[in-house]
Amino acid sequence: MSAAGYPLALAPVAALLLLTVTLRPAAPGTVAPLRLAVVRAALVTGAYAVLTVELLGALRLLTRPAFAVAWLLFLAAAGAAASWRRRRDEGRAGPVAAARPHALVGVGAAEPARAIAVGPPPAAGPGSTRPAAVGGSGGPTRAGWAARLGGWWRTAGRGERLLAGTVGGLVLVELLVALLAEPNNFDSQTYHLPKVEHWVAQGDLDFWPTAIHRQVTIPPGAEYLLLHLRLFTGGDALHNLVQWAAMVGCLLVGSRITAQLGGGRRAQLLTAFVLATTPMVALQATSTQTDLVCAAWVACAATLALDGLHRRTGPGTLLGLGAATGLTAVTKTSGLIAVGPLLVLWGLAQLRLAYLDRPAARVGGTARTVAGSLLILTVAAAVVGPFLARVTVEFGHPLGPPRLRESIPMERHDPGSILVNALRIGHTAFDTPLAPLRRAGAEAIVGVAGLIGVDPQDRATTFGRETFPVPSWYPDEDRVAFPLAGALALLGAGFALTRPGRLSPERAGTLRAYAVVVVSAVLLHTAMIKWQPWGNRLLLYALVLAVPLAGVWLDALFRRRSAAADSGTATAAPGAATAGPESATADPGGGAAGRRSVALGLAVAVLATSALAGVLAVSYGFPRRLVGTGSVFTTGDWETRFLRRPQWAAEFRWAAEAVRAADARRIGLVQQNDNWEYPWWLLLREPDGRPPDLVALQSVLPERPPADPASVDAIVCTGSRPACTRLVPPGWRLEFRGYVGYALPPAG
Repeated sequence: MSAAGYPLALAPVAALLLLTVTLRPAAPGTVAPLRLAVVRAALVTGAYAVLTVELLGALRLLTRPAFAVAWLLFLAAAGAAASWRRRRDEGRAGPVAAARPHALVGVGAAEPARAIAVGPPPAAGPGSTRPAAVGGSGGPTRAGWAARLGGWWRTAGRGERLLAGTVGGLVLVELLVALLAEPNNFDSQTYHLPKVEHWVAQGDLDFWPTAIHRQVTIPPGAEYLLLHLRLFTGGDALHNLVQWAAMVGCLLVGSRITAQLGGGRRAQLLTAFVLATTPMVALQATSTQTDLVCAAWVACAATLALDGLHRRTGPGTLLGLGAATGLTAVTKTSGLIAVGPLLVLWGLAQLRLAYLDRPAARVGGTARTVAGSLLILTVAAAVVGPFLARVTVEFGHPLGPPRLRESIPMERHDPGSILVNALRIGHTAFDTPLAPLRRAGAEAIVGVAGLIGVDPQDRATTFGRETFPVPSWYPDEDRVAFPLAGALALLGAGFALTRPGRLSPERAGTLRAYAVVVVSAVLLHTAMIKWQPWGNRLLLYALVLAVPLAGVWLDALFRRRSAAADSGTATAAPGAATAGPESATADPGGGAAGRRSVALGLAVAVLATSALAGVLAVSYGFPRRLVGTGSVFTTGDWETRFLRRPQWAAEFRWAAEAVRAADARRIGLVQQNDNWEYPWWLLLREPDGRPPDLVALQSVLPERPPADPASVDAIVCTGSRPACTRLVPPGWRLEFRGYVGYALPPAG
């Protein structure tokens, strides 16, 4: 670890904050301008981080000094831009603008439950769902921030405070866990973190011989972000913060999408609450997985695309859409399943705006949309293109070798196979602790598959050698189901498609169009991605997009109940003055009111259960938890890394100590595709912190031959002893303990 490098790790954060000031929207009427500024700043910072890795990798300069210079230059540029923006705003601001209150959240209603502003409430009526025209070019002072937060708290109802407090508490606890826990995700031990160590050891991004093809074929966008932290700190102590920051981004952007759909403050809080309490989100927020990072970039694309539904898109937003698309592609290509429909929606909306313009400007508007689309694709290609070029050169295909292209994507696309795949994915996503319900659902799906002549275990629609069904209710970061959030999202999508006017009267068209895109993305996912036991985390991007629909629907449910209660109160007094025997006559609207009461009660129960699920996930989730066996407070650093395979901890240490005692310098690796490699990078690191000289003795890359076993000083093995034995030179001593082994040449 390098204590001197930790301040450098703050440079990206400081740059993002400065860019948030710089990139505040100046257009009046912008929904949630502060969160839009955060989106813009995150996209600029993320794209810069990725392109910095690509450029310095091409120059063979993946070193701490080079990265320090790059970030200090970026920080200086961001500071200069923020200073310029502030001077410009102060120059333009007049007495009226200086006195104008600033809304903290772009929301739509005027009453305290629906609007956040300091000063007098807006003039809109209590039932308004109109997104407030907030924002401007002026920036708030520190005192203004405090006043606005105080005003938010004063105008918030008890329920809103409870929602916000729950979200804030979970976010802070997850930050604590992320800082205390060592990376212990299974995939991170196999390929996420080893690829970072290879880059550091090589000083470039060239592919290397390896038996684990995912180290070079899986898009590396999230690992690019980890590389910056690895070079600055010399270790992995801050690695979990990348996913934690992505989780915070998902909450902010998800709530902004809700505002764009017409949701007020309560709807936005409900969206953030449902997302924050979803166990998959809570568990991945302290991990080195990549699904939340992908979901955050997809959400950024969604909120920018929604901005283009009602106004012409400017160059800045076009660049942002391109960056979001490229960052999604370079992080996890499955996220493009949602980005594609979002861009189609944006393009259609822009063409519609051009058509609604005066006839003489229609051709120009259409040409502008086409040019904007090309700009988006160009920016995206600039971000993801270098990686795809390396993959194409290595394997002859931008999506990698046949093994990768055939393992995850669906290989059958007939309606029956797609239907069965969708049912299996839904069964895994909505799993509960109720085993009889799980069995009944699985048996029904198998029965449907039999009726239409589809094998529910077909390898063309099932990942690897996995078998449907599998329990997925347990709070494990790789497979935990989301029945509560999923059910709320389904209900929200259903009502948004069928009754958008009841949920958001002034944004009905936007709400329905967005729901169509979300449903299309889910359907495309089930038609393109094979079922797998850990498929729930692959759906995380779709869940983040869908939960705003749940927030809007829940808010409408509570709003109608409040309106009914107010109406009843208003008519109670006159009715009491003339009450008589006739007052016992049944109210013709009583049935509807009763149904609303039942729906409201169920919604409250689901939200309470969701809060409990989120708290339990953080407290007892696996493999990082607050309490119980494996707690981050009571478990040692090395043991934490091996919570998924505790029996391996001593075995890795035993082999590494033997190799170090032999003073081996060049060490050969023997492993299989799903074996753990990362522990070797930690245990065999040089005393001065430099990475060890690890070389693969097997390779699945045709153009990257493995090292000769005779050229190494020692061999370390994981997994198969026979595979290790075949590669050990004659006369060497081979020792094996369970999963781990090592081989050394004869003494002398």
